[in-house]
Amino acid sequence: MGAVIELERLQRVLELHCSCCLQLFAEPVRLTGCGHSFCRGCILRYCAGRRRAACPLCRCAFEPQHLRPNRELAALLGLIPRELRDTLEAQEEPRAYGAAACNDLSSAGRGRGEKEEEIWESSKQQEITAETIHLLRKDLNRTKEYTSQIKCQITKDFCCMKEYVERQERNTLMFIEQQQKAAQQKIEETIHQLTDIKAQTRDLCERQMHEGSPLTINKITLDEKLNVVKSAVEDLKRKLEILLLENYAQQLPPVQPPDFYQEPSVSSSPPEPAAESPEPTISSHFSQWADDVTFDPTRVHERLALTAQNRRVMVSSYPTSYQPSPKRFSISQVMCSQGFSTGCHYWEVITKDSDGWAVGVAHDMIGKRDKLGRTEHSWCVEWLGPKKQLSVWHKDQETLLHKDKPLKVGVFLELEKKTVSFYSIADKEILLHTFEINTSNPLYPAFWLYTLERNGSLTISQPNRR
Repeated sequence: MGAVIELERLQRVLELHCSCCLQLFAEPVRLTGCGHSFCRGCILRYCAGRRRAACPLCRCAFEPQHLRPNRELAALLGLIPRELRDTLEAQEEPRAYGAAACNDLSSAGRGRGEKEEEIWESSKQQEITAETIHLLRKDLNRTKEYTSQIKCQITKDFCCMKEYVERQERNTLMFIEQQQKAAQQKIEETIHQLTDIKAQTRDLCERQMHEGSPLTINKITLDEKLNVVKSAVEDLKRKLEILLLENYAQQLPPVQPPDFYQEPSVSSSPPEPAAESPEPTISSHFSQWADDVTFDPTRVHERLALTAQNRRVMVSSYPTSYQPSPKRFSISQVMCSQGFSTGCHYWEVITKDSDGWAVGVAHDMIGKRDKLGRTEHSWCVEWLGPKKQLSVWHKDQETLLHKDKPLKVGVFLELEKKTVSFYSIADKEILLHTFEINTSNPLYPAFWLYTLERNGSLTISQPNRR
């Protein structure tokens, strides 16, 4: 009897009954969220078939997989003698009734729980959506701010460049005007002196003429100064083209740039953009075999810059930022992307802007240091300006042609006949030389530029098939 009294006092301090079955705990487990304890069987029946459920007492959400055994409560219940436990259970409602009540509570709770779970998931989804919208708006604001800063910086940079170019233009024009005025003043003084001399004797006039005309001397001096200025402006244009069209070609928008090398037009219509027609198109009886060939950025020396949609190659003062390539030439040489193994093919190259060059064809496996025409599988026509010498090369054997420098070279490749012919293109085609080729491998257009220390360029003509 004393043990029962002590147990009743203990129950007033601690809850020893499950809220679901109203019986003493059987294998008690604790909910991780709120800490309430239930029989394992009761709480599992309550949340059967649901991924999440709400606590039957406080509605706090929990997941069945996160139930934790309440070892302290189980140990406390284990201290109650078996006889006393049976007495207490006999005094209370039968466990079957408690189980039925647990099932009813489970069914009711399951219905409420499912609705609460749907509400919770919907609320959670709304929170995630709202957070995503907030982050996107935050990113948008950052993007707008960054874009605005970049636009302001670009505007400032272009203003500085325009101011510099305009300042150089003003200074150059002012220098030319000053030189012209100085020359004009000297010429007027010379005319005045010659007018005075006319009154003197004929012999004195003749001696003056034999000594040299001051007018001619002054004119030559002025021409030399103007030529120096013109050369400096052309050099500035070359550097600007290389800087803008090559070093930043991949970063800048694809705007069609003007051709810096195009001669000024006196007509009212604007000149064609360089990207559309860098040089006159092919128009000869070879036009039906004309191919659209372009320089290969992976097979060009780093000091050779490609412009005009990879149709012009020029010597650059600084290395160009190409992508790394194991086939990049170590000498001033470049190949085209297009290779040919069958049929007839024709292309033309403008050579007037280079003092030294070679135009030919080569096998794809030509070495990075192999010069065009010096190997078994490469053939070319070559012009050396310092020697004023035109020749053809194959297998390191030179054949002199004793002809003037071609301003444009045409290459006609006939793979069925196994020949390659080089022509000088002017008003008509003049055959320079024909090689017999003995390779079955694809051949590629190849080019060489004389010395990296001099400015020079080669330009591929656009095909114009008739």
